[in-house]
Amino acid sequence: MTEPLHVLIADDSVLLREGLVRVLSEAGFVTVGAFGDAEALLTAAKTVPFDVALLDVRMPPTFRDEGVRAALALHAAQPGVGVLLLSQYVETTYARELLGSGAGGMGYLLKDRLASLDELTDAVTRVASGGTVLDPEVVAQLVGRRADPLAALTPRERETLQLMAEGRTNAAIAGLLHVGVGAVEKNVSAIFAKLGLDDSGTDHRRVLAVLTWLDAAA
Repeated sequence: MTEPLHVLIADDSVLLREGLVRVLSEAGFVTVGAFGDAEALLTAAKTVPFDVALLDVRMPPTFRDEGVRAALALHAAQPGVGVLLLSQYVETTYARELLGSGAGGMGYLLKDRLASLDELTDAVTRVASGGTVLDPEVVAQLVGRRADPLAALTPRERETLQLMAEGRTNAAIAGLLHVGVGAVEKNVSAIFAKLGLDDSGTDHRRVLAVLTWLDAAA
């Protein structure tokens, strides 16, 4: 008989972790470790043989992108394993980051899908075999954005983004547009929101916004 897939889990919710262990067992998988944070999973992954890791996107200590960072680290260290990210919301920035890595065996699934044993089983099996799994809602937003990523921006927001692409600071943009810095900060926040760029606690969103502008202008 085929050896069952071995799975590692990381999610800060005890109830969700226990639920995943139970559901995976019903599907014929074997959970070899379940942890409350990504760091503990990464430590276990160095010594425990596994086929797939299931990680929440946002976990302690910052609740931003720990799962994404861990997913990329796992694939860099062990390219043959599968990684399935779980998220409460559609966060296309993180989905694009996974796709941008160029690695197979990656997946991004909304937690709502966990109610379906068939969908979860299919996703785990596919990433284990080197396939890519993207939640249909994530795909819909990625495709919609690709059609015209800047369509939702106002003329002033487009001006602001163009100046950001030139490397201008918020203060410099305010001077060029003859507005207050607060108004520029408001426009920048609106740009991030409309482009679906979630807060990662760094300047990464600013870079991604500029990349979107450059892609649209190409």
